[in-house]
Amino acid sequence: MPRKTNRQVALSADDKQHGRYVSVAPLGLEPHAIREIYLEGVDFPLRLLKQVFVHEDGSTGVLYLVTSDHTLTYAAITTRYRRRWNVEPYHQSLKQHAALERSPTHTVTTQTNHFFAALCGHIKLELLKGATKLTHCALKAKPYARALQMAFAALREFNPPLGCVR
Repeated sequence: MPRKTNRQVALSADDKQHGRYVSVAPLGLEPHAIREIYLEGVDFPLRLLKQVFVHEDGSTGVLYLVTSDHTLTYAAITTRYRRRWNVEPYHQSLKQHAALERSPTHTVTTQTNHFFAALCGHIKLELLKGATKLTHCALKAKPYARALQMAFAALREFNPPLGCVR
């Protein structure tokens, strides 16, 4: 999991026991290096690594990753995190564009039905995305824009322009 630079970590079990925590950023951790740390509320040691990467615009980014698996190498940790991150856009789209988080349901049956309907909606959005080359957001905006155009056209029929009296 990623760790923010302002989060506090203990550098040893003794530091943790005595409440001596420091921020992640000033540790001076070298890129590709892995360090054992302790987090408050976690009873076992974790491993912290610093990943430095270059963005498309040439700027540099730093990501601190934490894992509980002491057998993983730097490459294995970063590869797993990259795979995990690919799932994030799916979850975000499922919640935002397929209305998964706006469920007014209270029983298991209605919650299950809502979850299934949201998954079906997401699948349809993905199919449309492939066919139209539009994003989920753009696909959702198209019917709204068309509905607004139709509503304004209907209003014009009821309300003639000023100065025109029938």
